[in-house]
Amino acid sequence: MEEVLARGLSFRAFLCWLTVYRRTWRSSIWSSVLGPLSYLGAMGFGLGSLVDKHGTASLGGVSYLAFVAPAILASGAMNTAMSEASYPVFGSIKWNRIYIGAQASPLRPADIFRGHLMFMTARIAMNTAIVTVFMCAFGAVKSAWVVLAWPAAVLTGLAFAAPIAAWAVTVTSENSFAYLFRFGMMPLMLFSGTFFPLSQLPGWLRAIAYATPLWHGVALCRGLSLGNADLPGALGHVAYLAVLAAGGIWAGDRAYRRRLYV
Repeated sequence: MEEVLARGLSFRAFLCWLTVYRRTWRSSIWSSVLGPLSYLGAMGFGLGSLVDKHGTASLGGVSYLAFVAPAILASGAMNTAMSEASYPVFGSIKWNRIYIGAQASPLRPADIFRGHLMFMTARIAMNTAIVTVFMCAFGAVKSAWVVLAWPAAVLTGLAFAAPIAAWAVTVTSENSFAYLFRFGMMPLMLFSGTFFPLSQLPGWLRAIAYATPLWHGVALCRGLSLGNADLPGALGHVAYLAVLAAGGIWAGDRAYRRRLYV
């Protein structure tokens, strides 16, 4: 009974964020629709035309568009997760004070966290669904297994959103997020197999890249999109991302309780 009540309260917190988004969704059109469309077109067709002229053997014999599109799907999920789990969490305490208002309701800190995390996951799902549609429209998909690349991308985003939200609720200055994007997001996109095969990296750097969550998301989405994913490898990627997401949820429950408990 208590667990059912907890899920109901978390869902109420989720509905609160949906109400807010209903009034602000227009501002997200660029990041959700036009941004991925332009990015996929520029990287896949613009840069891709130059890469394909010099051969695609290092890409596994597929076009650069087919190689980079699923990576953009996974990295886009990471970008959405970082955006939704950083400033909005901090702002809910300092700026619009949504969390402070929620404290005056029957919602517990864990309900506030999980409801907001549900909304973050919904935003990740929305954005990655749009990118998946663009991939199909551009002919970047080589296998029907791409239908599983969408939930794989959502899981990738959740693996970032949960731990980042757990950290963001403890932050006292918004300047900290600049370091997250500059020294977290950018290196991950550059050195996690997003734009070129990891085989082109030095051995020591390649080992580090294999330990990053984005590489697991990229490898999983790329394998499903190209149809060459093997079951043990795919399960390994899923397990890595699921453990990271579960750890983030565990940490978030405790961080929100310490920060919001009155």
